[in-house]
Amino acid sequence: MSQAWFSRYAWGVLVWNILVALWGAYVRATGSGAGCGAHWPTCNGEIIPRSPQVETFIEFTHRATSGLAFLLVLLFFLFALRAFPKGHPVRFGAGLSLLFMVTESLVGASLVLFGWTAQNASAARAVVQMVHLANTYFLLAALVLTAWWASGGAPLRLRGQGAVGAALLLGLIALLFLGMSGAVTALGDLLFPVRNTLEALERSLTPGEHFLVRLRVLHPLIAVSVGLYVVFAGYLVAHLRPSSHTRRFAHALAYLYGVQLLVGLVNVWLKAPVWMQILHLLLAYAVWLLFILLSAAALVQGARRVELRE
Repeated sequence: MSQAWFSRYAWGVLVWNILVALWGAYVRATGSGAGCGAHWPTCNGEIIPRSPQVETFIEFTHRATSGLAFLLVLLFFLFALRAFPKGHPVRFGAGLSLLFMVTESLVGASLVLFGWTAQNASAARAVVQMVHLANTYFLLAALVLTAWWASGGAPLRLRGQGAVGAALLLGLIALLFLGMSGAVTALGDLLFPVRNTLEALERSLTPGEHFLVRLRVLHPLIAVSVGLYVVFAGYLVAHLRPSSHTRRFAHALAYLYGVQLLVGLVNVWLKAPVWMQILHLLLAYAVWLLFILLSAAALVQGARRVELRE
């Protein structure tokens, strides 16, 4: 297998996993997570459900596409071992991808087996939803880094990065926290729908309301705060590690985050319809992947450096 072929395959696997993750969000947003009952890996005790209801069809489709994603990542790992020599970062990235794919499957299975689906409003479900989101972010990060390295990206140097390393690490943590808060907010939108934004605000400030209701108002505030920092960090990194890649990624990150905030406002105004939730999540994945690529471009070995005082 040629390395050029593997590069195309790697980007294709990344796209497929994004689509699978978005379909998983559709399962959650439509309340179809219990479509196969409390059975896993079978669906209502059957390998292929007969005469399925709509919810069962949606959930079974997600399981089928997730199974294919697992197979693609497993082949991704095996192909990486054949196409690249020992010590190449592609091997490391493919190994991480397989690890996070395994944990992704286990977290998804736990949601079903423990009944954390449909109208379950427990704190445990909220925690596992955040873990699920974080694991998906890590999986996509591993896949995009592997594709980047397979396409000619240089290995990373993590030591001695100073302000650049600190800015990027803080940005990654902030985006991860933002994504996890979004997962909790989306769960609240599903379980405790409101008629308008004013009602959402009033209920979030009402003592005794469910914690998912009270937390919902925090996500927009977190999004604006994180957005300001991420855009600032992107341009700072592009200045301190100047290259065509870092500048391009920093500009794209600023524009895309602006679009993401606008979509978030429309999502709130429209009371979070399913299609807007999916679009909002797609943009969140895109922002996360852009920041990962910015980090990869800035931390390459031998990158040109500009001192902070300059």
